Parts: sequence; structure tokens; C-alpha cells
Amino acid sequence: FNDYGTDGGTAAKELSPKMAVILKYLNEAGKIDVMHFVAISIGLKAIGGFLFVFGSSLGAFFLLIHLAFTTPLLYDFYNYSYGDPEFFALLQEFLQSVALFGALLYFLGMKSSIARRQLKKKTPKTKTG
Repeated sequence: FNDYGTDGGTAAKELSPKMAVILKYLNEAGKIDVMHFVAISIGLKAIGGFLFVFGSSLGAFFLLIHLAFTTPLLYDFYNYSYGDPEFFALLQEFLQSVALFGALLYFLGMKSSIARRQLKKKTPKTKTG
């Protein structure tokens, strides 16, 4: 089973029109292909998810990067009018991704505060006498 194929598969075909808008602004920086974007997205999500399951902050950062780049492209509710059924479906998915982004930020904040709290703990003094 190889859905990715030589042309990026169905994900690349779905993202091509959405990436065209972004690519016209980024063409001055360099050539970005949709197939590469899909491969990087899959890699960030897979590695980030695997590391996050084991409590790694690096995994949370990878997932944050993945969400930051893919959410506005995949869930482009702003290109539809308010009454369209696609608008509500895309808006729901967009808001879910924003909530996941916030949860990852909360995870990173709690992880860093626990680390700081453990550094502040004093060593217990031995009682004499």
C-alpha cells in the first residue's frame, strides 16, 4: 500500500489549489513543491506524535509546527461564504486544530513549570540531637 506515490498522492492533489495561493507569495524565497510539503507534514506529525506519547517536549514542538503550517491550509473556511455547508465543516475543524494548539502550549507550560519547581526544592536537613 503506497498512497503517497510519485506525485504525492491524494493529499497532494487536495492541497495543490490551496498551496497555490501561498506559493505565489513564497516563490521569491525558493521553490516549494506540494509533494515535499505533504512529506514534511506527515513526518512532523508521525515523529511529533510518537515523541509526545512518551512525554517529550520536542514532540510537542513538532506537533505545534505541524499545526501552525497545516491548519490554515487544510481548513480554509475563510474562502467560503457564511451559508455554505463547507464553511461550517471547515470552521469546526479549524477551531479543533486551534484547541489542540492551545492544549500543546498548555502541556509545554506545565512541563516547564514542573521542571522549575523541582529545581527550587530544598534538600532536607538532617536533624541532630
